[in-house]
Amino acid sequence: MSEIDELLSIRAAELYYEENKTQDEIGSILRLTRWKVGRLLAQAKASGFIRIEIVHPRARRLPVERRLREVTGLSDAIVVSSAGVSGDELQSRTAQAAADYLTSLRPIPRTLGISWGRTLHEVSLHLKQGWAPGVNVVQINGGVSLNKRAGTAATTAVTIAQKAMGAATLLPSPAILERLETKQAIEGDRAVAAVLDMGTSASAYLYSAGQADENSALVDSGYLTTEQVSELVRKGAVGDIVGRYIDSNGNIVDPALDERTVGIQLEQLRRAKTAIAVIAGSNKHAVAQAIVRSGLCTVLVTDEETANAILNDHNRKGNS
Repeated sequence: MSEIDELLSIRAAELYYEENKTQDEIGSILRLTRWKVGRLLAQAKASGFIRIEIVHPRARRLPVERRLREVTGLSDAIVVSSAGVSGDELQSRTAQAAADYLTSLRPIPRTLGISWGRTLHEVSLHLKQGWAPGVNVVQINGGVSLNKRAGTAATTAVTIAQKAMGAATLLPSPAILERLETKQAIEGDRAVAAVLDMGTSASAYLYSAGQADENSALVDSGYLTTEQVSELVRKGAVGDIVGRYIDSNGNIVDPALDERTVGIQLEQLRRAKTAIAVIAGSNKHAVAQAIVRSGLCTVLVTDEETANAILNDHNRKGNS
């Protein structure tokens, strides 16, 4: 582009985007044809002179989504803006995007396997009544709370199912047992075994991830102490998925703890046709990177900063 065309394209863009002039009006002002004005506007956008930002909370970052799909091999990616928000507001924005995605998912899953936690509870609240016709929901990991603060597992499953005019099948077990013998006895129970079988054959999965620190839902629910989580971090844990702590490569960090954890195995998520991970916030960058890197989801719903952290991680790995 010549210097004259560059200056004209900037002036045309100013008139079009800041003065709200039509292309015909710009043509009259600059003494150009309407066709020439359209070409200048296109050149201005292609040259990076124009930056358009959609600031609605439900707006998505489509270029970042496209890069995530291309670079990581995800079948789909949904990325919301992180600009100006953090904490609970960012989690709410991401949960809304997950609810929107779930509502538009085709084919509609007949059975949806879900985990539990603060993020999925938020998703259940954002889903509209009648979001799908007759989806049955099944818990894929234990969620009977050990205290009153985080007892959302059953409520989450029931809410998602009722809003889809379906039924909820709950897993009547804590997430983690103190003794292996107790866990084996519970999973040997016919009713519990039936729920786990249903979970392994679900049409799609929806889960989130927990950070490996004192703010983990597993700590909040009374399953683990902060000291136990610190020990898991020392062993390489970056977070948990369906109650199972993984390292940066998606491997289980504590086999003994994992054996006492009730729920489907991680390999089931890796083999799934549709496994939707909903993850937001800077404290979950490491676990989000591990999940994508190790193929634990096919769809990622996240925020822009987390998406960029995943892309940067992939670039580092590719250049090493």
